[in-house]
Amino acid sequence: MFRTNNRAGRNTAVFIGLYLIIKEIFNMIIGGGSAAGLIRSVLEAAALYTGLMYLNYVVAAVLIIVVLQHIGTNVSNLGNDWRYIVYLLEGAADIVCAAGLIFQKNVREQFANKWSEIGKK
Repeated sequence: MFRTNNRAGRNTAVFIGLYLIIKEIFNMIIGGGSAAGLIRSVLEAAALYTGLMYLNYVVAAVLIIVVLQHIGTNVSNLGNDWRYIVYLLEGAADIVCAAGLIFQKNVREQFANKWSEIGKK
């Protein structure tokens, strides 16, 4: 199915995928998440599991876009509700995850599975 090109890289990618799912479930509990967000997180985690070329960059880009989308609201409402502190901390964690997906050597090595090899043994 999908090769493991770098065990440490796959472990890191799977950890990030699990973080994304757990984060969205937590946000749903505290009132800031959505079913659509959970579906997106599951799809991101699945993409990270595959090790297919460039999907690490796609997931990193999505993480950065979401952080940029919400940072203004989170900062401006910081004193109004404790949840915005949580959201800012999550944003910082998302940036760290995106950086790991882009720059961490083991992760980059893991994402070498070619799209043309899907379904081949």
